Amino acid sequence: MTLARSLADVSRRLSDELASMAIIDPVTHVYDPTRYARSSHETYVALAQRHVHGLMLGMNPGPWGMVQTGVPFGEVAHVREYLGIEAPVDRPSNEHPKRPVQGFDCPRSEVSGRRLWGWVKARFGTPDAFFRNYFVWNWCPLAFLESSGRNRTPDKLPLPMRRIVEPTCDAALADVVELIKPRSLIAVGTYAEKRAQAALGDALPIHRILHPSPASPAANRGWEPQVDQQMAQAGLPMPSASAT
Repeated sequence: MTLARSLADVSRRLSDELASMAIIDPVTHVYDPTRYARSSHETYVALAQRHVHGLMLGMNPGPWGMVQTGVPFGEVAHVREYLGIEAPVDRPSNEHPKRPVQGFDCPRSEVSGRRLWGWVKARFGTPDAFFRNYFVWNWCPLAFLESSGRNRTPDKLPLPMRRIVEPTCDAALADVVELIKPRSLIAVGTYAEKRAQAALGDALPIHRILHPSPASPAANRGWEPQVDQQMAQAGLPMPSASAT
């Protein structure tokens, strides 16, 4: 079985295992873009390669990124124009009126995704040069919304939901690592680092880089140069665009 098919199977299995989870207040809506945006999600998954320098691990989908495109940190413009991925996107079965899924027609730009994939483009040049060295994966495939439309991150879920999400997503991450066999894991933010440590123990080195969210004051003070420095300190290869 190819790596792409194996990773897609992990993603589908994870989606199925989380599908029956009870939703508990203050969460009112749960979106699974690996299901309703499966075509673009699995097109992205097919870009993965084995024995990369690092698996970059995000937390879960953002409302204007992966929720719309099925791609981790999937800001629409970069997914379409840089990664060359565009496909029809269905809608979640229980859609929040304040958080519509418009797929690749979404006019909003997710800052985190724009920063991350913009950094990839600037440092690596072509997608192929990046995917020879790294792959980006989200620990949890689900987005959680409150009645107001406010995004609720996995670390803030009600305990009964966390008791399902955490072990299920940890096990899937371990499966992804076994398939890709990266030399290290690069957690994007502190919560991704915590889950990677829980899922993988000391199976491989775990590094952490600053999350690109605009909610982070540190990220708003020049995210790219800070990540350059963190990658260099970890000894992770990072060619400039001019070198590709």
